[in-house]
This record gives sequence, structure tokens and C-alpha cells, in this order.
Amino acid sequence: MSKNVREIALEALLSVYKNQSYSNLLVNNYIQKNDLSSADAGLLTEIIYGTIQRDQLLDFYLEPYIKNQKKLEEWVYILIKLSLYQFHFLDRVPAHAVLNEAVEIAKKRGHKGIASLVNGVLRNIQRNGVRSINEIKDKVEKLSIETNHPLWLIEQWISEFGEDETRKMCEENILPPYQTARVNSMKATREEVIRMLEDEGINVEVGNLSPFAIEIQKGNVAHSNAFKEGYISIQDESSMLVAQALGVNEGDQVLDTCAAPGGKSTHIAELLKGTGSVTSLDLHKHKVKLIKEQANRLGLENIETIALDARKAPEEFEGKLFDRVLVDAPCSGLGVIRRKPDILLKKNATDVSNLQKVQKSILHEASKLLKPGGTLVYSTCTVGHEENLDVVNSFLEEHDDFELDRSLIEHVPNELKEDKTVQNGYIQLLPHYFGTDGFFIARLRKKV
Repeated sequence: MSKNVREIALEALLSVYKNQSYSNLLVNNYIQKNDLSSADAGLLTEIIYGTIQRDQLLDFYLEPYIKNQKKLEEWVYILIKLSLYQFHFLDRVPAHAVLNEAVEIAKKRGHKGIASLVNGVLRNIQRNGVRSINEIKDKVEKLSIETNHPLWLIEQWISEFGEDETRKMCEENILPPYQTARVNSMKATREEVIRMLEDEGINVEVGNLSPFAIEIQKGNVAHSNAFKEGYISIQDESSMLVAQALGVNEGDQVLDTCAAPGGKSTHIAELLKGTGSVTSLDLHKHKVKLIKEQANRLGLENIETIALDARKAPEEFEGKLFDRVLVDAPCSGLGVIRRKPDILLKKNATDVSNLQKVQKSILHEASKLLKPGGTLVYSTCTVGHEENLDVVNSFLEEHDDFELDRSLIEHVPNELKEDKTVQNGYIQLLPHYFGTDGFFIARLRKKV
């Protein structure tokens, strides 16, 4: 156990809490920068994600032990917090190791006085244990603290999905995420790719939902030859359903309005089997570069990328119409909390309302570029009606030349065919259904 892992975790967590950095990007940067072994990388990831995922619960546990938190420097409190996380949630790390390490870090970053304070608090917790969450009598407040979801969000979800679904969703969101990958069907079958990865020592199984999906049990696919040579893309299974929902035919001209980093654009291009074209837009030049890199790695030549605000697309493509249009809208990301637990440290209810305005306006502009009889898919990686069903319904009220397309049911995996919402032309996947991200997909048709 190199002495640095907990120090690195402390630095990373400070960056998340203070500068609102993204945990998933930080973790990868720190692993690369410090050249960590896979065991250390695993521990680092676990400490960072775990501490953020149990943020409110750890505060609740620490409250009786730290009389005046305001007086503590932030790094000291976070050091105590990440140490408590390891005590309480990581059986494989011996308590004395956690304690000694915390005291050493406190000496190194601060002084003897801070070290003895950290030592005192942690020994006290070790001796007396933590208080019970059952002290909290209010059901909603208890769920909020236990699963680290803000009260406003839990209340909103309860009103939309009911208490039972909300609890399951919150509990699912604090589990470690699965890593899944999509097989490039132009290059190989799923079985062939599974064999390739197993030859490289990576354990994989078929996915739960998408016919293109494999689930990684052990090993890092991003470093595999199969990845480098373009046989797979790293993508959540829920996202793989989007290109399928579009239901492309060979030769189609497809517009992807908010395309970076390119997972859905490349999937559409693969389903077109190299025919037709995918025009991929994104607001930012550096993100458009990511789409190009993916297309090159996968050997796809039918993707064209443009740095452009989707809301300006009708002016840019004056007179040109597409067979299919995808609006994978910018959203609050409340479906990917498992992958990005820090989302909950920053989001509030007004963020969601502001995003809704952007979503509506992109959808409105993008719809102008669709041929009559064409298919428009609206998708987000979030849960909650405001950014999903409300956006679609309000669009349909204002555009009587569009309707929900009930043929969506023909373009989804069998596991979803029973779902009532699919029969109406949209899907709301909640994270606990199949262990995927929370996701929304609506298929709309422009009337002839």
C-alpha cells in the first residue's frame, strides 16, 4: 500500500468539495499522474466515490464527535471524513492502518496539534461507534441522509414515481456502477469480441439489455487491444438503446444535434453499415474533436462533425432535410448519479428548470430539419418528468405536425416490450430496473 493513496484521495476530495471538480475525470487523472498499481487505483476510486456517495451520512455520524466544525480547516474535516468512510464501509482495510495514515497526513499537512485532534476524534469513534440512522424519524429525511439525495429531489421523485420506486432508485444510486461496452457490429459479433477480451485476461459477460452490450466483470477495457483496434466503445447499455430507437435504414441521412463525445453518433454510423451519413454537431470545438477521434478508432467514414449550437442548425443547413434526427439533450444528469456522485453536491431545483428551456428550444429548432414521415428521437440521461415527458408533451402541443411514434416498441429489446410507456412511444428507464443509467427516450414522427 503506497503511502500516497489516502493523500491523493484527500487532494481529490478537496478539489471536488471546493472547486466542484468532476469526480470521474479527477479519479482517472490522479491514477495516471501517480502511476498507481491496479490495487491502489481500486482503493483510491473506492475512497473518493464512497466518501462522496455517503457524504450526508458521514456528516450525520461525525456530528456528535466534532463540536465545532466551522472552526476546522476544510482539509482536516475531509481527512476525518474519508477515514471514517474506510472504518465503517471498507472491511478489507485494517482500522489501525487507516488511523496511523490519517495522523501522518495531518502531521505532514498541518502540525502536531492537528494530528492529535484527528487522532482523538478517530479513536473516539473507534471506541464508541456511530449513532443509528434510526434516530431520524421522518422517512423522507432518513432516506435523504442514508442515500445522499437532497430532500427536494426525493420529494419530487416520490410525487412522480411513488415511494417504493424512489427508495429503490436512491439505493441503486449508491452502488458501484457497472462498466459496459458496445460491440462494433461492423467489425465482429458479440461472441467474437468476448473471446478477444478473454484472451487479453478481461472477464466479460453479455449485457442485460442491449444486443450490442457486454458487461466487464474484471479488468480495464480502455487499455485493451480490442478497444484500441475499434472493436468496442465504452458506453452504458441505456445509451445503446438510443440508436436502436432511431431505427435507421441503410442510406439514411441522420442528424445528431448534441453529439459529443460521440457514443450515439458512432453507434448510428455502425448501424448504417458505413452507408448514408451521420452529421454530428456539438457546441464546443474540443468536444467535436472527441467525436472525430472515436470515429477514426472505430474505422467509420460516414460521420461528419461540425462545431455548432444546435439551436442555429436550421440556418446552417438551409433547405437540407434529414431522414432521422436525434436530440440527445443537455440535461441534469440525474440518471448517472452512480457514475458521477458529485452531481448531487451541486444540483438544485432551479438548474432543472433552466435546462428545460434549453431542451425545448433545441427540440423546436431540430424539428425543422426533419423530412415529413421522418423520425425524431429525444433522449436524456436523467429521470424526472420536467426534463423528459413535460418537454415532449409541451413540444407536441406546439407542433401539431408531430406525434408520439408507437412503433418504438419494434425497436427496443424484448425485456422492455411489456413496459406500458414503450407502448405509448417513450421509455423511462430507472436505474434499478436493469442496473443501467437512468434514461429517457421518446420517438416522435413527423406527419406526412
